[in-house]
Amino acid sequence: MTARPKLGPEPTILPRRFGRYVLFDAIGKGGMAEIYLARAESELGGTRLCVVKQILPAFAENEEFSELLTFEAKLAARLSHGNVVQVFDLGRADGRLFIAMEYVEGWDLNGLLRECTKKQVPLPLEFALRIIGDVLRGLEHAHKCKDDDGKLLGVVHRDVSPSNVLVSLSGESKVCDFGIAHANAKVDESAVLSDDALRGKAGYMSPEQARGEDLDARSDVFAAGILLWEMLAGRRMYKAAEGVDLFTLARRGVAPELPKKGLPVEEELHAIVAKALAESPNDRFESASAMLRELEATMAKGKLLGSSLKFGTWLEETLGTKTFEERRIAERRVDAASGPIPEAAVSGPGISAGDEPEGELASSPLLFPRPSMGAMRAFKAGLEKDGVGAPKKAAGPSDASELSRDDEAAFARRPGEKNVVARLILLAAALAIVLVGIYFLRR
Repeated sequence: MTARPKLGPEPTILPRRFGRYVLFDAIGKGGMAEIYLARAESELGGTRLCVVKQILPAFAENEEFSELLTFEAKLAARLSHGNVVQVFDLGRADGRLFIAMEYVEGWDLNGLLRECTKKQVPLPLEFALRIIGDVLRGLEHAHKCKDDDGKLLGVVHRDVSPSNVLVSLSGESKVCDFGIAHANAKVDESAVLSDDALRGKAGYMSPEQARGEDLDARSDVFAAGILLWEMLAGRRMYKAAEGVDLFTLARRGVAPELPKKGLPVEEELHAIVAKALAESPNDRFESASAMLRELEATMAKGKLLGSSLKFGTWLEETLGTKTFEERRIAERRVDAASGPIPEAAVSGPGISAGDEPEGELASSPLLFPRPSMGAMRAFKAGLEKDGVGAPKKAAGPSDASELSRDDEAAFARRPGEKNVVARLILLAAALAIVLVGIYFLRR
């Protein structure tokens, strides 16, 4: 999340409006979406940071992909956990399909390891194991997710890889992008997209996934085992060779032997990896929580229980926060900008107003009638940050980050506020007249 790649041959104008969002920083471009850091704005004037993924037109025009995205967003909306990136919104704005989700200020695991390599500092084992523990907690929550009737949805992530593990500056890790995830029922009901790249990266596939077989939660356990193998070894587990590609290696499902490095409780850690990477699902941990229990017991034995607070402090002191400070500056420029923020230009063969897809996707912008409690808490915090619904307190130096002068001016300019003040004055005057009348009547 630290890179800022170009999003196309033409320059991208930022900040700009996109539906109810203000996009102000380009943070990536994947195979199916352009990714922006954005600020969501509510009707009450509250704001909060989020990530907006604009789906590329080539995918948005694919009816099957649009169905898959709609189903995935409904599924992801049910996931509310500290180790899962929250999905807030799915819809269409300015001719583009999009999905909006929680912004995690930090790195993906790939970026974190690159930063460690760049600064020539190893990631301490206790923190590496903490990351894996957080991943397992997030996966367990998703695997146990139920529908309204209490029936397991059968969620399988299918792409548990370093790019989908986000590590925040506070030392917590979250699994993101359940966009390739399917519930088993959905897989049975409709054909799956033929492009295997959409269902996971070969280097992190379980043997049964690479073979195109039915999957359950143990496939994600295998992927988590690969992550743990690589954290312990300090390199990729699968390496393509001449005549042998990653898909072939994944189908075989034979994990190389872990090198011995004299780590604390190394034998126990290697045993956990071996069980997670068993070729047969029946020989693996039966669930992410089962693997987590054994990992935590081993961490306790080796005194490797690093807290999130300690991890967050290490991240800030070792890797710094320059990139994130630049993003905060970019957001403040949105507040300081004079004049209207330009609207997003519709370009390319995207969906136009006359080409609205049928079904529930067309009924966006807010697809989900029941936001999760986590989303509501985040929204409430966003409102309180802007002074809506929160008690006023005397301004001082400590309040500068909570409510800037620009924010106060914007708050003062909200439509209808003058009418409200006038009505309050009239009401107070009427009340005073009544009280005076009562006083004289009693005399």
